[in-house]
Amino acid sequence: MSSNHEKKSPPLNLSGWRCVPTLLMVVGGFLSLLGLAVTWYKNTHGNVNNHDYLAEFGMSWLLAFMFFYSLALGSLFLVMVHHLTDASWSVGIRRFCEHIASLLGWPLIVMFLPIAIFSKHIYSWMNYSPETNNLVAAKLPVFTTCGFYVTSAIFFGILWFLSSRLSSLSLQQDKTGAAEQTHKMRFHSGWGIVVFALVLTFSGVLWMKATQYEWFSCIYGVYFFSDSAWIALATVYIIAAILYRQGTLAGLLQRNYFYFIGVLFFGFTLFSAYTEFAQYFVVWNANMPQETFWYLIRENGNWWWLSMILILGHFFVPFFILLPVSVKTSFKVVIPVCLWAWLMHALDLAFNIFPTLHNDGYHFKWIWLPLGTMMFMGGFLARVFVKKFTSNPPYPIRDPRLLEAMGVNRHLVNDLTPAPSTGGNQ
Repeated sequence: MSSNHEKKSPPLNLSGWRCVPTLLMVVGGFLSLLGLAVTWYKNTHGNVNNHDYLAEFGMSWLLAFMFFYSLALGSLFLVMVHHLTDASWSVGIRRFCEHIASLLGWPLIVMFLPIAIFSKHIYSWMNYSPETNNLVAAKLPVFTTCGFYVTSAIFFGILWFLSSRLSSLSLQQDKTGAAEQTHKMRFHSGWGIVVFALVLTFSGVLWMKATQYEWFSCIYGVYFFSDSAWIALATVYIIAAILYRQGTLAGLLQRNYFYFIGVLFFGFTLFSAYTEFAQYFVVWNANMPQETFWYLIRENGNWWWLSMILILGHFFVPFFILLPVSVKTSFKVVIPVCLWAWLMHALDLAFNIFPTLHNDGYHFKWIWLPLGTMMFMGGFLARVFVKKFTSNPPYPIRDPRLLEAMGVNRHLVNDLTPAPSTGGNQ
């Protein structure tokens, strides 16, 4: 009840932010192209035994790709959970989650092309023959150049079909309001969430874990899922808060719904910390050199300090800030935590990817390269998202749970609506 009488803040002035995606693309594109040119020159004119500079560019691009790929995966998960649970509070966030999930189509496929081009510099296993390397032979036929490309194409094909199908059915529902679209979205979410779990697991292993192919981890897929949902919920909270402040979802996205998003964000903070600790505990407790070397490398140089930052920043900071019940609906508190989650997620991905190339610690002279790729990819995907969002209704206007989401009793509305005149004698 208190939320109904809460004084609402005036809309934000977002006119100056329209050029931000373009600015990010320009600056990030310049840094990325400069990095590509520098790494290409050093690779072709340097010593044969020198540092693989093309791998530096490829790893930086992979970091940016996995960041936005995990965000899109987490959004697709939220869309499917909405349809499977038939929840009403998530009606307001469904449409822009669909738009983020639709980035799994051609936008992220285009962003994956540099990874495919520089794959032999990113993944060392591509340079080994199965006849001389048992670990590569054990992963055949996927661990071949052809197998890598075919498997990646299958992953994108499944995710593109699933995300585009749910989005197109949602837009059809806006036009017809028929229950058929609702049933179809629920059906695709039913089989989709099973296939989604498999694709998320194997793509995380093939594209990120395989940068250090010698390592084994049975919980890596769960870890990647928890982080994907965590960063998606942080992003959803920020976008929902902006739309709520602007009045775009007036009456539909109520203030107490942010408590539900905040609880999920808090819950996945715990789940993500649990999966990462469980992975460390099992590997370290088993004490097998084939597995512990992964963590031993990450104790060298500034990787040890990054691990301490992740322990504090990825878990303890958001955990204790989000712990009070009343905090979860406070934009001034939760939005900074969400932005902090973006930083921690990027650092966590870097902790997985870069030690493969920098065993003794990260050299900050290369920091502009991952920043450039992150800015360019973020600007490009933001432009695609904004275009999709502004080209369609901001929320599913004929969702069967729409009135319930707005806090209106549908049966009461029907009772208060006057019956149409039959034209007979009065």
